[in-house]
Amino acid sequence: MHKALLGGPEIYKEGAGEDKGELARLQAFIGAIAIGDLVKSTLGPKGMDKILQPAGGGGPTSNATVTNDGATILKSVWIDNPAARILVDISKTQDQECGDGTTSVVVLAAEMLRNAQTLVEQKMHPQVIIRGYRFALAAARAQLEALAMDNGKDPAKFREDLLRIARTTLSSKLLQHEKDHFATLAVDAVLRLGGKPNLDYIQVLKKAGGSLKDSFLEEGFILEKRIGVGHKKVLEDCKVLVANCQMDTDKIKIYGARVKVDSLEAVAEIEQAEKDKMKKKIEKIVDHKCNVFINRQLIYNYPDQLLKEAGVMAIEHSDFDGSERLAAVLGADIASTFENPEMTVLGSCKRIEEIMIGEDKVIKFSGCSKGEACTIVLRGSSQHVLDEAERSLHDALAVLYQTVQETRVVWGGGSMEMAMAQAVQQKLTEVGGKESVAMESFGKALMQIPVILADNAGLDSAELVGQLRAAHAKGQNSFGLEFNNGTIADMSQLGIMESFRSKMSQLCSAAEAAEMIIRVDDIIKNAPRQRDG
Repeated sequence: MHKALLGGPEIYKEGAGEDKGELARLQAFIGAIAIGDLVKSTLGPKGMDKILQPAGGGGPTSNATVTNDGATILKSVWIDNPAARILVDISKTQDQECGDGTTSVVVLAAEMLRNAQTLVEQKMHPQVIIRGYRFALAAARAQLEALAMDNGKDPAKFREDLLRIARTTLSSKLLQHEKDHFATLAVDAVLRLGGKPNLDYIQVLKKAGGSLKDSFLEEGFILEKRIGVGHKKVLEDCKVLVANCQMDTDKIKIYGARVKVDSLEAVAEIEQAEKDKMKKKIEKIVDHKCNVFINRQLIYNYPDQLLKEAGVMAIEHSDFDGSERLAAVLGADIASTFENPEMTVLGSCKRIEEIMIGEDKVIKFSGCSKGEACTIVLRGSSQHVLDEAERSLHDALAVLYQTVQETRVVWGGGSMEMAMAQAVQQKLTEVGGKESVAMESFGKALMQIPVILADNAGLDSAELVGQLRAAHAKGQNSFGLEFNNGTIADMSQLGIMESFRSKMSQLCSAAEAAEMIIRVDDIIKNAPRQRDG
């Protein structure tokens, strides 16, 4: 009775609880802002790297990761704060949608929340802030669409746009010193696809040794396997059967099965029956009129010998990714039974040969029926360098691929954020009441992106952003930050370009995530589930 009079009835189970009002909002804001601060220093061409170490410090065999990719960092961090998880989710979504802008979207959302927190502390209602943010978002989107350019109809200009976007994307990555080389590789690979929605045709192969500059684009497909012993190492005009079936003769397939026999002759009969069964299978394979047989599983000596006698090249144990991609590239079906040769689609390519890359032998498929296929072979001094190079290249390929779908582009270097902030400031005059204060906070959050870019480069951000604001006030919307000389410059002359879709996705995702977190006024925690025993 006494407890009920003092604190009200206890409605939550023991171990559960809730944080209300200001406390809940403070927790949400602080968690999200902390995530923004975590990745803020990796933003831009002069961003720093992070070392991600496994939990518990790891032993001598554990792999630490060195990266400045926002999505990779946030995927690896264990997070308990629910608002912080929302920002991690938008970073993952940005990575899946556009490939690039994973750090920018988190930093922008965190800055919007930082400014919203100040307004909430000044007793402004969260719904008023959200209304102001929505007005500001509409003004920023309209300005971004107005400044976008589209050269999709002119192949030569569009290729130049893609090269600029690739160089800009790679300039904040490990590959920045060789960005011209890798930008050309990435653009050539994406343009080979001819607009087809399948990045699987572009394979990235990592081979330690040499330097990053030794990386090259190989037309066709490369499989990290060897051709079977005794088979021809080069074959022209190939008809390829890709399969996923068991090609081993000496296994009883039922787990725990035993065969009891009363004489060695009976054992010999069983072995012979197995051999006859395998021989029939090989005859069915040969009936497909193929001259190359690629199996996802092992091929034992006896079937390998039969295939050799039939003049069919055998390649075994192509892992699952290899088989899937190979089937797509060669235009083949993956077969598991061979009863109906007329229904099985064979793949084709002009030439199969074994080549050396570094110290490893690999199989190269040239002149594949799907001519869009290609392989980018990455060389580098260590596995860490290769892993980060692959992540960088993945971002470039993904953002180029999106640009081929949505051909509009915008200028980079912080110019678009400043132009959008300027548009929001101009829109302020048309909106009365408290919403205009929230709109101003939204504009300030956009302006923080060039500030952070300059701070990460060790430049005087206040001076540069002041000059940038003055340039944009005169209508010079393509002016942004130039980091080599530490000044502001015209991005159209420097060729610093970004994808319109990526930039629009960053803006909208950050605004939506910020709005979701601003709405929070209660955090309810469930009691941990008791485990039996």
